[in-house]
Amino acid sequence: MKIEKFQDSELEMARHSLAHVLAKALMELYPNTKLTIGPAIEDGFYYDIDLDHSITPDEYAAIEKKMKEIISKGEKFTRKVISKEEALKLFAGNEYKTEIINELPAGEEVSLYYTGDDFFDLCRGPHIESTNKLQAYGYKIHSVNGAYWRGSEKNKMLQRVYVYAFKTKKDLADYMNMLEEAKKRDNRKLGKELGLFMISPEGPGFPFYLPNGMIVKNQLIDFWHQIHEKAGYSEVSTPIMLSRHLWETSGHWDHYKDNMYTTKIDEEDFAIKPMNCPGGVLVYKSSPRSYRDLPLRLGELGLVHRHEKSGELGGLMRVRCFTQDDAHIFMTPSQIKDEIKGVVALIDSVYKLFNFPYEIELSTRPENSMGSDEDWETATAALVEALDELGRDYIINEGDGAFYGPKIDFHLKDALGRTWQCGTIQLDFQLPQRFELEYTGEDGEKHRPIMIHRVIYGSIDRFIGILIEHFAGAFPLWLSPVQVKVLSLTDRNNSYAQSLVDSLKEKGIRAEGDLRNEKVGYKIREALSMKIPYLIIVGDEEENNKTISIRGRGYENQSGINFDKFVERLLDEIKTKKI
Repeated sequence: MKIEKFQDSELEMARHSLAHVLAKALMELYPNTKLTIGPAIEDGFYYDIDLDHSITPDEYAAIEKKMKEIISKGEKFTRKVISKEEALKLFAGNEYKTEIINELPAGEEVSLYYTGDDFFDLCRGPHIESTNKLQAYGYKIHSVNGAYWRGSEKNKMLQRVYVYAFKTKKDLADYMNMLEEAKKRDNRKLGKELGLFMISPEGPGFPFYLPNGMIVKNQLIDFWHQIHEKAGYSEVSTPIMLSRHLWETSGHWDHYKDNMYTTKIDEEDFAIKPMNCPGGVLVYKSSPRSYRDLPLRLGELGLVHRHEKSGELGGLMRVRCFTQDDAHIFMTPSQIKDEIKGVVALIDSVYKLFNFPYEIELSTRPENSMGSDEDWETATAALVEALDELGRDYIINEGDGAFYGPKIDFHLKDALGRTWQCGTIQLDFQLPQRFELEYTGEDGEKHRPIMIHRVIYGSIDRFIGILIEHFAGAFPLWLSPVQVKVLSLTDRNNSYAQSLVDSLKEKGIRAEGDLRNEKVGYKIREALSMKIPYLIIVGDEEENNKTISIRGRGYENQSGINFDKFVERLLDEIKTKKI
């Protein structure tokens, strides 16, 4: 069922109004300020300004104080409409505002909003009635960063003043607390502490997986193989670099070239793949296909490279190379809905395994797209019908589809309430046409297949980053690099402790021993800092009785445990992938 995209219009309007209050405060404190634009964003708003003086954190309090003064006056927000010519005179001397005004069609009226009687700004609105209504809101300046005018490096660098803004001061405090918790869970911080991955200056945006990180990655890959084999997928692997001709045929050369790494081989242009789909198309095309072969589900764990801007890189969340858990499904038109339903069910089963709630978003045709109106309408209708028949709620996201087709995106929510777009299902009529794919139908005639692009993790690398932060580094047992650590109380117990380690390893459990001549309290603290799920502690009593004491994450602390029964418990927890 289609549902309206949640949008708190009152909060958005208040944030937009607060942006005007900020602008007025800046003009009063720094009269030489040139204002540009100040939109509302997800957690507040920002305003870009041109000011010779660099605003420092020491000045935030004074700016917030001035904002409070303006708000307390109860000034009204009043709209006024003037001609384009009047607006150009009014904003003469501000090249940013005049640039915006000059882009308006001839004869179009210009909307202004006054805050009180003495401050106005170019704005379409809407705004709240008066600053009085902003007094209960919680707001806080959190940073001032550089930002190019209109995002172009060719333009002047401005100062972007970022402000958090929420309906109440409690909401603001809760959000600030969440951010503090997020810092503790940051995948870059925990990735280093837990020995999961590193980013080297010699490879910015190109992650190095360390031994512990490879265990997590390989467990996710093994799980991927298991579920895809059951779901009827065949795995393929396609080259990391292919010729320009392929990317021109696919459309990526025209639509995505700026994000691709290119080189020349034998005087011919080649590109490292930014996505796997054209290679999958070549696999399909390598043999004659019949309707009996369809649907053909081809999975690929393909390493792709994309040129992301250096300022946008961050740990595993935004990288320049990553393993995409791709699959491409080739099918007849009559199979579209059933295949979409199957992919939705597969994605649902994976997210439920990790206890991730999620929302579904259906994205429609973007401006920069290829293909006929008829194809887009058919493709979009197929996605809508599949979701409706499944009885799934979904949000329409207008104009955010892939350039070759509409898509269904899955936005999962982590333990801190943050959302991440991971899974996607993209329906594609274009690539089969561009590559002239065919299959022989029941009628003996040649027909064009339809193609689905889909991922579940999104990328394994980013999904690991999400899991690190979601679990605060304390992975469930089946994913944990070290599942059990055996600690000896004294040197006398080392042989018994080592025998337990050996037995655990024989059962396929990732175990280590800590037989150092250190106090057991120190050993426990060190093991807990590495987020190891279970500790086995053995001393004279355990050795004499052939038992163990265990300490689990959280508050589990038991003695006199039968070792074999504990192993059975571990194996069951691993097999069921208990969270």
